[in-house]
Amino acid sequence: MTAAPRGDASSEGRYGEAVFRPEQVGEGERIDFGALAYDDVTMARLRALGVGPGWRCLDVGAGTGTVSRRLLDEARVTSVLAVDRDVRFLTERPAPGLDVLEADITAPDFVHGRFRLVHARFVLMHLPERDRLITALAELLEPGGVLMLSDAVDLTSDRTPSTPYTAVMRAMWQGLRATIGTDVSWVPSYPHLLRRAGLSRVAAEIHVPPLLPRSPISRFWADTWERSRAAMLATGQVDDADVDGAVRYLGSDECAALSAGMLTAWGWKPEQTPR
Repeated sequence: MTAAPRGDASSEGRYGEAVFRPEQVGEGERIDFGALAYDDVTMARLRALGVGPGWRCLDVGAGTGTVSRRLLDEARVTSVLAVDRDVRFLTERPAPGLDVLEADITAPDFVHGRFRLVHARFVLMHLPERDRLITALAELLEPGGVLMLSDAVDLTSDRTPSTPYTAVMRAMWQGLRATIGTDVSWVPSYPHLLRRAGLSRVAAEIHVPPLLPRSPISRFWADTWERSRAAMLATGQVDDADVDGAVRYLGSDECAALSAGMLTAWGWKPEQTPR
């Protein structure tokens, strides 16, 4: 996942520096737990959109490169350019047709060329200037190309039953927002933002993986909480005992909660009209 530059005034760092540092032991495995939970859904949507042979693709914030490699291996696309601020996990696992670029997507002209598919998952939620970035990604599409964005939606509303899980999840979102600027509150506006960026045939869907003991998503959240523990404690909403209790709850048969969902939205760049 692409690290975020400094966000609003309350942010103290950015993704990959203040928390979720790629050099920290086990960070690649944490990312892969998320991939195991969401990759099948992502690939099913990409196939439904027609992604396949002849497509030149851009994977933004590619992380460990699981989607990039499946685009090549399963969808048989022509090429994938995988971009991240830190590419150590991408270069560890080279693949034919996979090109790797270390870059900050918030920089002007971070990449050149046009693509049939531009894909970003769990990236923009950590970045400021989201409207501008969506427009910039849409501009990287060739006519007839598709932009597909996925990010988290928080399902712990005020009416959600109080459990160890919900208390810690709420503290996590607040702590990450204060520490690195993560903000998922605007994610439901994706379809509107894609339309405003000039794309057509816009649609969206939400996937919520089940929280089952020892499942990839449960292991992802437990590991995420451990790595963001300091940020959560700083909110004053939870203490160490609360976090430890939530990890135990998540791994037990007593767990009855909703994971954060993944909202995926997509839109197409209109074909150029011949003169």
